[in-house]
Amino acid sequence: MRVLFSIVIFSLAVIFGFAGYTRFGLPLIIPAPPPQEAKISGEMTMDQFIALGKTVYEGKGTCTLCHNSLGRAPLLEQVAQVAPERLADARYKGEAKSVEEYIHESMVKPSAYVVAGFGKKGTNDTVSPMPDVSGGAINLNAAEMAAVIAFLQDVGGVEVTAQIPTGEAAAPAAEGAAPAPAPAADAKEALVKFGCNTCHMHPLIAEGGDMGPDLAQVAATAGKRKPGMSAEQFIVESIIDPNATLAKGFEPDMMPPDFAQQMTVAEMNMIVAAILNKDAAGGKPQ
Repeated sequence: MRVLFSIVIFSLAVIFGFAGYTRFGLPLIIPAPPPQEAKISGEMTMDQFIALGKTVYEGKGTCTLCHNSLGRAPLLEQVAQVAPERLADARYKGEAKSVEEYIHESMVKPSAYVVAGFGKKGTNDTVSPMPDVSGGAINLNAAEMAAVIAFLQDVGGVEVTAQIPTGEAAAPAAEGAAPAPAPAADAKEALVKFGCNTCHMHPLIAEGGDMGPDLAQVAATAGKRKPGMSAEQFIVESIIDPNATLAKGFEPDMMPPDFAQQMTVAEMNMIVAAILNKDAAGGKPQ
């Protein structure tokens, strides 16, 4: 009886001791308030506008996903400086007349000028793997693109000519502020909407990229990559947590990690079914 009493006392001491430590011994962590939506107005200074451009460039715009030291795309710190040279290049096929216009055109019509060595495979540097950032999963609005231009001009050390939008053009410009695109109607539309064609090949995509694995080959091995995980489960994990299992020869952080927040369940199912060459509704081979 004495032994049992001792065990009870000891257990209670441990429980209350741990509770006291977690209540009073650990530092209090107060979460930061949610970020305020940045809005462009006539009261915004150019420094604030440039800072907003940096935020969009590194965040919603996902620019650093490819434009980084890994060499998947040209570094953009000097794009404002080299823009005049590119405008005069015989390979340039756009309509821009200034540095500001060139950077904007590069975001919405990236194939107007493709830096040598960075075009899609087999296009002889005539087609860029970069998507139009004004649509698809990135979906930057005019104000956000103007802010990015101002940032790139500033970081490049040239005169900032991008203007702070006013009136109706001054739309909200913050992470997630732009309206979400309409849900994709089918697998092909979903693959394009989320920019899969930028890095991957697939039979449904007319012009795919080669920076990521060929999606047409995934179905043959997906069910064997992780014990106890089906092909469907593996592909879903690869979409929502792309660094969980890396294909041989590919670096981490090449794929955006937030597709789970961007896709509807239906869109996810359509993409998974397309990769497995199945009908999303009936699960039958197409």
